[in-house]
Amino acid sequence: MPDQDIPRLKQQAAERAVQSVASGMVVGLGHGSTAAFAVRRIADLLQAGELHDLRGVPCSSAVERMARELGIPLTTLEESPRIDLTIDGADEVTPRREIIKGGGGALLREKIVAQASRREIIVVDASKLSPHLGAHSAVPVEVLEFGWRTQVAYLEELGGLPSLRTEPDGAPFRTDQGNLILDCDFGIIRHPAALAARLQARAGIVAHGLFLGLATEVIIADETGIKVLTNNDIR
Repeated sequence: MPDQDIPRLKQQAAERAVQSVASGMVVGLGHGSTAAFAVRRIADLLQAGELHDLRGVPCSSAVERMARELGIPLTTLEESPRIDLTIDGADEVTPRREIIKGGGGALLREKIVAQASRREIIVVDASKLSPHLGAHSAVPVEVLEFGWRTQVAYLEELGGLPSLRTEPDGAPFRTDQGNLILDCDFGIIRHPAALAARLQARAGIVAHGLFLGLATEVIIADETGIKVLTNNDIR
C-alpha cells in the first residue's frame, strides 16, 4: 500500500465509525492520527447541527485541547461514568479483535475509557491488520519511574526486549500521568491473555498495550473499501 494512501484510508475508517454516533451520546474521543479524523468529523456534524447534546471524554490532554479548539463539549468520567461509544485507533489488530495500542503514549487513559464504554470501535487502515499480535508492533508498557529498571529485568524474564521510550532530544518520554513507557518486543505473541495477566500482576506496571476483549468492532479501510470485524468475522 503506498504511504500516501494511508491518511485517506484512515479518514475513511474514522468517518465510517462516526456514523454510529448519535445525538445525546457520551462519546470517548481516542488519541492518535486515525482517531483525530473522527474527532474532526464529530466537530463538523455538531457545527452543522446534525448532532447535538453530545459530550466527549478525551483519552489524552492533547485530544482534550483539540476537542476544545473544535468546540466539542466535554465531560469527565466522574460526571459521566458510562460512555455510550468510543472511537479509537490501534497499532496492530488481529482477526480475533486482539489489539496493541499505546504507540502515542496514551494507553492508560485509553484503556480506562475503553473499559467504561458500552461500545469500543477501533478504526485502522489495512496496514495494521496482522495474523498474530507482536508481528509488527512492540507492546508499550507504562511504568512508574520509581524502580523502572526492575521492570526492564522483569520484562526480559517474560521473554521481551524492552527499551525506554525517549523524546527526540533523548529525554525520557512522559505520559500524561508522568510515567515512563517501556516498548517491549515480545515477537509473535502466541498467548496474549497469559502475557497480559503476567503484566497486570506486577507492581509498578501501571498499564500495558494489550487490549483484549475490549473492542466490540474494528473498522478496516483498504483499497477495496471498508470491512468491519465483529464476533471474529469480517463483513
